[in-house]
Amino acid sequence: MPTLRSATLSPVQAATPSPTAATTPRAAKRRFTPRRAAESPDSAQFTAPHMSPLAGVGPMGTPKMLSASPKSSRKRLYGDFVAPQKPKWNPRDPAQMQAVKEALHVATVPSCGLVCRDEEQSRVFDFCKACVQQDKAASLYVCGCPGTGKTLSINKVKERLSRWADEVGMETPDDLSINCTNLGSTSDIFSKILGKFQVRKKAGGKLSPLQQLQSMFSHKESAPGRMLLVIVDEMDYLITRDRAVLHDLFMLTTHQFSRCILIGIANSIDLADRFLPKLESLNCKPLVITFRAYSKDQIANIINHRLKVLEYDVFEPLAVEFCARKVAAASGDMRKALGVCRSAVEVFESRLHDSSDQGFGVVTFDHMDIALSKVFKPVVVNSILCLPQHQQMVLCALANTFQHCKKKATTLGELNKSYIEICRSSQVPAVGMLEFSNMCMILSDQGYLKLGQSKEDKLRRVTLQIDISDITFAFKGSRFFQKCLEQPKF
Repeated sequence: MPTLRSATLSPVQAATPSPTAATTPRAAKRRFTPRRAAESPDSAQFTAPHMSPLAGVGPMGTPKMLSASPKSSRKRLYGDFVAPQKPKWNPRDPAQMQAVKEALHVATVPSCGLVCRDEEQSRVFDFCKACVQQDKAASLYVCGCPGTGKTLSINKVKERLSRWADEVGMETPDDLSINCTNLGSTSDIFSKILGKFQVRKKAGGKLSPLQQLQSMFSHKESAPGRMLLVIVDEMDYLITRDRAVLHDLFMLTTHQFSRCILIGIANSIDLADRFLPKLESLNCKPLVITFRAYSKDQIANIINHRLKVLEYDVFEPLAVEFCARKVAAASGDMRKALGVCRSAVEVFESRLHDSSDQGFGVVTFDHMDIALSKVFKPVVVNSILCLPQHQQMVLCALANTFQHCKKKATTLGELNKSYIEICRSSQVPAVGMLEFSNMCMILSDQGYLKLGQSKEDKLRRVTLQIDISDITFAFKGSRFFQKCLEQPKF
């Protein structure tokens, strides 16, 4: 009895089947019929989940040939997953340029939330939540290097705590934020806390604000009904100036009827070891949460997260990665990373004004390199940039002399020839030999070079005391000195 497959084959094919083809897996797939596909439990591997078992089968049950075009198959497989390209950035548009700078500004709070600090925020929130649920005062000490998101994280936790209290129907605690650097006197911090509880000092009373708070938290009748979240920023000021005030502040949370949830924020991690033992002896040691410096991946993630609000690409991915690696290796300070990115945008903007090219572009690796060089300058680089112009040109002449030969020393006469050649090509009047010798003596006194002794000035031995890389790095952002360093040895 003929089968469906035999009906579809030609007479020649049906009469002379190949025994080899009948035993191979590929031939078995060719013999696969629509009816078997519908009945097979493994038919899902041959058909897509959103297609019927007969999909892909041509007329008379013959399998339909798949397209051999790689472009069509790639489009069919990945077309739904390709992210739409952003429109090009027009850096000559003042509105777009201002939007980029605002997105990278330190004072700009990301509207889409804070990233890379979820664990720390959860710990702080759990601490505050437990205090509100148990109606109990406690203290928390948050420390970390500058630019690690401490203050911003605490502010986000404060907003989250208020939303949580409203959702569960609990009384939302009041909040008070104090920056210790703005205090006229360290003891003024107690006046601010007392004023938040809306307690006025009685006329003729002799109690200080601290004593009033201590008395208030010692009796149930005078204790406030609502909790108060006190956030004390820049606590380093209290640690270094008046530790007695610091101890009294944390002691407020140990009173029986205290209503304070105290969160102290400080930049230095090691300072905790200097005052925590004393607080532990007073039975008021706070919970400590440390904000570690940002890693390169976190810095790049935060920068890209901030730029998501824009509708266009501003940086090359390599430029952002370069900035993240450099800042993470130096300090992990996110504020410094944002400052570097803004500086790179300004470098790109200044070069855009100098160029007549009307085409659009993005901030590249070279722009970021110049911005980073302005921030991470060694001490010797800063001192080179503070030298007078002709002394800087002498250093360029020295760099050119030793770059083009393997000698480690030259003579004052040869150095003067190289200096004159730089002045001639730069169209700057050169000084005379006597003044040139005096300039080299000044540079020798400052440690940039070393002058030997000789009867004639021109024969005095000159050696460079600093690295040539420091000279080239110092003048990387100056076109004038870049041309000076490109001069061949005379």
